[in-house]
Amino acid sequence: MNFHIEDEAVDDTTHVIELGGEVDLYTAPEFKERMVELIESGKKQIVVDLSQATFIDSTTLGVLVGGVKRLRPAGGSLALVCTDDNITKIFEITGLDRVFPIHSSRDDALAAVASS
Repeated sequence: MNFHIEDEAVDDTTHVIELGGEVDLYTAPEFKERMVELIESGKKQIVVDLSQATFIDSTTLGVLVGGVKRLRPAGGSLALVCTDDNITKIFEITGLDRVFPIHSSRDDALAAVASS
């Protein structure tokens, strides 16, 4: 499955970025550029939906960590939607499951960032 990125504004401060296919060294820069644009435009709650992703690598993890570092000083937060056990395991192995709340549905993730 080829990489794709789609995003959806939920409200003035909340946004969902959906990633599909392989998110790696070659495609993560596009994801990073989009996330930085959103944060700079005033989005404070970002949900990254990985339910369509088939693979992520360390570059993707770096983009996510960078997003959290940009959001936290502004009181923002980032939550993930992940349904693939292999991708969830990457977050567990790296300890990043303690940095990002990981949810099994977009609704759960949106509820989490709304209450943060």
